Amino acid sequence: MILAVLVVVFSVLTPNFLKPGNLSNILAQTAVIAIVAMGQQLVILTRGIDLSVGANLALATVMGGLIFRATDGSGFMVIMAMLVAGTAVGLVNGVVFVFGRLPHPFIITLATLSICRGLALQLSINNTTMRGMPDAVLFLGETSALGIPNSFYVVLGMALIVLVMTKSMVWGRWTYAVGGNPKAAVEMGIAVKWVLVSTYAFAGLCAGIGAVVLSGRTGASSPLYGTLLELDTIAAVIIGGASFLGGRGHIGHALIGALMIGVIRNALNLLNVGVFYQMIAIGVIIVVAVEADVLRSYLEGRARSQAARAQ
Repeated sequence: MILAVLVVVFSVLTPNFLKPGNLSNILAQTAVIAIVAMGQQLVILTRGIDLSVGANLALATVMGGLIFRATDGSGFMVIMAMLVAGTAVGLVNGVVFVFGRLPHPFIITLATLSICRGLALQLSINNTTMRGMPDAVLFLGETSALGIPNSFYVVLGMALIVLVMTKSMVWGRWTYAVGGNPKAAVEMGIAVKWVLVSTYAFAGLCAGIGAVVLSGRTGASSPLYGTLLELDTIAAVIIGGASFLGGRGHIGHALIGALMIGVIRNALNLLNVGVFYQMIAIGVIIVVAVEADVLRSYLEGRARSQAARAQ
């Protein structure tokens, strides 16, 4: 409903907002956020957080750029390099958090944020941008079909996969159980540790896929990509209605949240609002969304208490 209201308001404020070309731009601009937010959604579903996704994406693009130079432009090798790099970082996050018995994933993902960004800068051979990507990558990130960016089809494909994983597979029910009540999940015999590791690995894979799309859209790789992407993805998930308390959320939440961020930024650009004010607006929206989540949890708890007393 909020997204629909935003679309109506912005279409009134600026006539260019609903033009097909601009709508296509919104889909292309939000594709990376939406893809990475899907992984972040699963992590938040288990009461965790992944602060490394932006730096992970940057490192993945740099790895793809290096493989592009080393293999004379092999599209398969470049894409695989990005996916493997992203998944590897996510796997490290999960393994260290779970088996290192860290009190919160904030610690390891903050550490890998710094490590990945440093590695990306070191491996990029003193280049802030490495030009060139194979046709397969450009096809996914730069071209369109039927007037819709191919990157949006990647988003739809990923959304379908995540939907099947969470709604039709035992792993998905386990993930909700771990986030809803970790102690009860252990007592039920669920492999809580490996569920947590798998969610962080999948979040890393999503960062790798986002790297493919972003590299294809820009035709380049850069250690500077993904700056503040972790905040955008967290904002998308929370704005969409998921809960930091775990066990609550749907893949549609992440997609709607990402689209809302894209719509807000695009409309503010059309209205010539400065980028600094855009950052302020997104920050305010995050605070409002988190407070709404807290209020919702309080009201639901109060309603359950009243229902229990009535019985």
